[in-house]
Amino acid sequence: MSIASSELETVSTSLAHGGIQGVYRHLSRETGTPMTFAVFVPPHDTGDQLPVLWYLSGLTCTHANCMDKGEYRRMATELGLIIVLPDTSPRGEHVPDEKENWQFGSGAGFYLDATQEPFAAHYRMYSYVTEELPEIIAAHFPADMERQGIFGHSMGGHGALTIALKNPERFRSVSAFAPIVKPSVADWSRPALEKFLGRDEAAWRDYDACLLIEDGARVPAILIDQGNADPFLKTGLMPQHLVEACAGTDIALELRMRPGYDHSYNFISTFMDDHLLWHAAKLAG
Repeated sequence: MSIASSELETVSTSLAHGGIQGVYRHLSRETGTPMTFAVFVPPHDTGDQLPVLWYLSGLTCTHANCMDKGEYRRMATELGLIIVLPDTSPRGEHVPDEKENWQFGSGAGFYLDATQEPFAAHYRMYSYVTEELPEIIAAHFPADMERQGIFGHSMGGHGALTIALKNPERFRSVSAFAPIVKPSVADWSRPALEKFLGRDEAAWRDYDACLLIEDGARVPAILIDQGNADPFLKTGLMPQHLVEACAGTDIALELRMRPGYDHSYNFISTFMDDHLLWHAAKLAG
């Protein structure tokens, strides 16, 4: 495959609830690799500019996991929301990886810009999601970039929280399903931060939602859904840290513990409508 850096290749499109579910590919200047992403554009009148909601996926995922199992299209059509689903990491034979480690490398970019070799050249998912891909969305889709929200799952919930906290002027709303709220202490993210950012933990603060809040970052409100039967709840997710971080601030945190729900897309799809409605209310007007 050969794609010029200025080109956007359409991989596939299909009709869903009157809108278009598309998958696209381009050569990324940030990652130095081809990147694939999905966009759902609901039916709309010619000339309409629609609010944009970014969904960031979790460990081992691509754009396809939520696209295939997230069940967002019906409500996104009803609410008039564009849904953007990026990949979770750069990919390719020349991209450094740990193939036997599902918590690092391919499928596990942690939505940060790596500073350590050999990862720094390609693992630039923060800049990809916050700078490069928005330029593409603005240029190729009927997107109102003044009305953006962001949410995600697990590692993607971590990404959504940190990106919103660092860019409050851009994102009007942020929510998450079972997010890694404090990756600097979680057992599945701490090793990744060290490999990507080095051993100096001060460099990690920029990619840890709880520490960003401790350092003064603010958003008006955060919505979290978390299953209490999630096997990663106590060692990887630990939402109590976010509760503690938000205490005494003006951040309106709504943490909803869902009895019996696990970490899967069965959980996510159950509460997807709730999150889309929540974002739509904040993106209205």
